[in-house]
Amino acid sequence: MHNPTSLRALFSLPGFVVASRLLGVCGDRYARVLVLRRRKKTAICSQCGHRCRGRYDKRTYRARDLSAGGFRVYVQFERFRVHCPRCRSVFVERLDWLAKNPRFTQRFAMHVGALCREMTNTAVAQAERLHNSTVKDLDRIYMQQQVARAGLPAPRAIGVDEIAIRKGHDYRIVVSDLDRRRPIWVGGKGRTEADMDRFFAALGAKKTARIQLAAMDMWKPFRASLRRHAPQARVIFDKFHIVRHLGEALDAVRRREYRRLAAKDRAFIKGQRYTLLSHREHLSLDGRRSLAKLLKANKRLNTAYLLKESFGQLWDYQTEGGARAFFMRWKQSLKWQRLTPYEKFAAMIDRHWDGIASYCHPENKVSL
Repeated sequence: MHNPTSLRALFSLPGFVVASRLLGVCGDRYARVLVLRRRKKTAICSQCGHRCRGRYDKRTYRARDLSAGGFRVYVQFERFRVHCPRCRSVFVERLDWLAKNPRFTQRFAMHVGALCREMTNTAVAQAERLHNSTVKDLDRIYMQQQVARAGLPAPRAIGVDEIAIRKGHDYRIVVSDLDRRRPIWVGGKGRTEADMDRFFAALGAKKTARIQLAAMDMWKPFRASLRRHAPQARVIFDKFHIVRHLGEALDAVRRREYRRLAAKDRAFIKGQRYTLLSHREHLSLDGRRSLAKLLKANKRLNTAYLLKESFGQLWDYQTEGGARAFFMRWKQSLKWQRLTPYEKFAAMIDRHWDGIASYCHPENKVSL
């Protein structure tokens, strides 16, 4: 790192040229600082992109760049703040070679992101002498650029769901391409209709028109946004969300029976929640014995459990007529059983039948 011409060729950045170098940083003998000199006295506003003459003030920055010759290289430069005549306010200048984290260059962030594809974050942090959180931030910058470069595909079938990123009902919407089996968009500030509209705005009208299927739960804002932006798409309600509602109905029956029975008769029900909610083939030998004892002791729970197990046959039908006939028989079997949670579940299925019947068509069978 002693040839000035080589330093200028390797480390000169757009708008800047290597002027001098410093040995060591804060006692680190394996670090080198390259001082950059500005080529022009103008700067670009980071808000509107207008090139401004002169500066409002300046500040010296130091950013980590790619290593060379076994040394960690830092670049030191002056960054302007400009009073933009268009924005009529003061903003820091835009430097395209600087990462969103101004302590690193963009190419160093891409280098760290590429390493994270082959190594763990901890291993990258040790190799580059960075903190784990810093590696995670730079990897996020790398992934954002890769997503922007790839662009959004034109999906035929999408899956819509939400994830909670922290406590307090703080959600983000996740949209997946079901044919490619990968997420294509994560965003929003909640799970409202306006948040779902952001996906369609990012996808564009032309690609939105190609959506034929949309798998989602029964959340109304998602359906309302889909009807407005992609009315041609057929809604398929995710069967796992439907089965979850049926499991909640069974658990409500279990709790009601527990409250109804005397203390000595509650022993069969106590602690058997997950035994009832699980499929019999997934239970251990002890679990099957407990289930058999529970169903023999309580007739109403026995009926509710059998109804829960039989409902799964709905997804095997290949025609809407066959599925509807099965559901009506299943609903008819609820008479005189006094299973109020099941009656509410059946009413919910009736209200959302179109999205459930869509699953019965063979052409709509997608991996959820």
